[in-house]
Amino acid sequence: MSDVHNAQLDWDEQGQPLSRSYGDVYFSRASGLEETRHVFLAHNRFAERCQALPAGGRLVVGETGFGTGLNFLCAWQAFAEHAPSDARLHFVSVEKFPLTQADLQRALALWPELAPWAGQLLAQYRAIHPGFQRLLLDGGRVVLTLMIGDVLECLPQLDARVDAWFLDGFAPSKNPEMWTDTLFAELARLSAPDATLATFTSAGFVRRGLIAAGFAVQRVKGFGHKREMLAGPFQAERTQRQIPWFARPALPVGERHAVVIGAGLAGCATAASLAARGWRVTLLERHDDVAREASGNPQGVLYLKLSAHGTALSRLIVTGFGHTRRLLEHLQRGTEWDACGVLQLAFDTREAERQSKLAAAFPGDLLQALPRSDAEDRAGIGLPAGGLFYPDAGWVHPPALCRHLVQHPSIELRPYQEALNLSRQDDRWRIDGSSGPLAEAPVLVLACAAEIGRLLPQANLPLKRIRGQITRLPASEASRTLRTVVCAEGYVAPARGGEHTLGASFDFHSDDLTPSVAEHAGNLQLLREISLDLAERLDSQALDPAVLEGRAAFRCTSPDYLPLVGPLAEQQAFAEAYAVLARDARQVPDTPCPWLEGLYINSGHGSRGLITAPLSGELIAAWLDDEPLPVPRDVAEASHPNRFMLRRLIRGDKT
Repeated sequence: MSDVHNAQLDWDEQGQPLSRSYGDVYFSRASGLEETRHVFLAHNRFAERCQALPAGGRLVVGETGFGTGLNFLCAWQAFAEHAPSDARLHFVSVEKFPLTQADLQRALALWPELAPWAGQLLAQYRAIHPGFQRLLLDGGRVVLTLMIGDVLECLPQLDARVDAWFLDGFAPSKNPEMWTDTLFAELARLSAPDATLATFTSAGFVRRGLIAAGFAVQRVKGFGHKREMLAGPFQAERTQRQIPWFARPALPVGERHAVVIGAGLAGCATAASLAARGWRVTLLERHDDVAREASGNPQGVLYLKLSAHGTALSRLIVTGFGHTRRLLEHLQRGTEWDACGVLQLAFDTREAERQSKLAAAFPGDLLQALPRSDAEDRAGIGLPAGGLFYPDAGWVHPPALCRHLVQHPSIELRPYQEALNLSRQDDRWRIDGSSGPLAEAPVLVLACAAEIGRLLPQANLPLKRIRGQITRLPASEASRTLRTVVCAEGYVAPARGGEHTLGASFDFHSDDLTPSVAEHAGNLQLLREISLDLAERLDSQALDPAVLEGRAAFRCTSPDYLPLVGPLAEQQAFAEAYAVLARDARQVPDTPCPWLEGLYINSGHGSRGLITAPLSGELIAAWLDDEPLPVPRDVAEASHPNRFMLRRLIRGDKT
């Protein structure tokens, strides 16, 4: 990931950007707007296709080369003008060298007529880090998925059905690495029936490559001084790879109504993502309000525990962090969240070595290695060591985020509704409580942490509970100098409402959620390990653990620390359908997966829920609506609930 960094620009006398890396312009000097409208909108019949969308329909655009976002904004403008009011636009774009926010703002200022859309893009253009980044615009009606990286690495990881292609990398003569048969094959793999493609270039090898891949492109009149360009439909068979146990189930038919069980962060996020797509959502919660369990702490931390090796979990965390960070712009800074940064201390030699590898693997706008003196300047307190600083991170009041997510007229929150039994009857899920039926709907999403094991014992999902306790410390005048979250084995956050949050303990054995004196004492020890200076400012030696306040809750996690997000198969039928895998794990049988129809899971987020749960809501919605997935395909597979059935089958485990 270390080679991914921001675009290096020069600006000409007309104020237009030029790429220093490719020695090429981002758009026509004559008129960037008219070029986009001629090349990409007109030759993909964009306005006509928007007008032809049915109620609740959607259009998926794929683009190579996001650049200044001009094509995206022009498409959005045309979509807003021509599409039905409840239609949705998905725009998926690859960019190897994203513009900084300052450069993007400067470039977009060239087109005042796009200001209503550019302003929304700029407000969400934050935490644009390597990998997939999802931006929700116009209340979720417009979804932008930016893939930050090399196009030939990103597109093979995309799971989507694209209706219109904007092929707009820098010119083939300037950027020959992109314009290859490998790229053209990926465009074909991802194309929906009746997909179209347009590109500004008319180079012969590009035309021949696209035709060989199945696009019936022809040379047509170009824009401005360019005599010709290429455009045409996709006319071959789509060659999407399908692994049956990770493939998409048949889409639900009939009423777009879903029941979500659990109003913590995972449930609220799932409800929000579905409601934004026109679903009616019944959100069942056994307590009196949202965020009463693990999502109820006064301050949660955007804590990025990354790997330098590009693991599925690490990539999920980077993508989820960006998504959550953009959501937080809707909350009140200072009381509901604060982008104060997070400092991870290099508290021992092993951690220092790990951090050194991370600093080499990730760009500086995501994380920065700080020596002790600089770390102390950032934090505002004395520290035992330097560490990694995440400038975009900070703390969140999770209940505020949950409340924001469920503020949608299509979401009905039903408190004091504890689900005790599930059954599938007449193509609907029925949820029963102690006094009878609570709700029923064609789709059911279980977002109730480890309680899933009680509701769905036959699935044998390896979810486990880990008790965690936080301690609330009254802030002192001296402790208010703390300016960032500081983490070691525990964490401490800057004051919110006159209190610091300190934590959190890990207890794998206790089922008692009464805050314990011993764990308050343990948290105070974590504080001293983080900063003796801060401990003294808080007069921690004089604090009596017996009178401190805090709260305990259960985290829910899985054996591989990845969440469980997606549809679920019926275990016995799965074992029978794919029994051959017990003899040869390399086999990929054609047998369709025996899904539990209409059932989805969003659970197992552990201590990373603030980062992974909101994005997982988008992933559930993408599964249900056959939309482009918001994460790389292999990350979606690594997070799939079926993975444990698959592993047991391959190992020959009968339990």
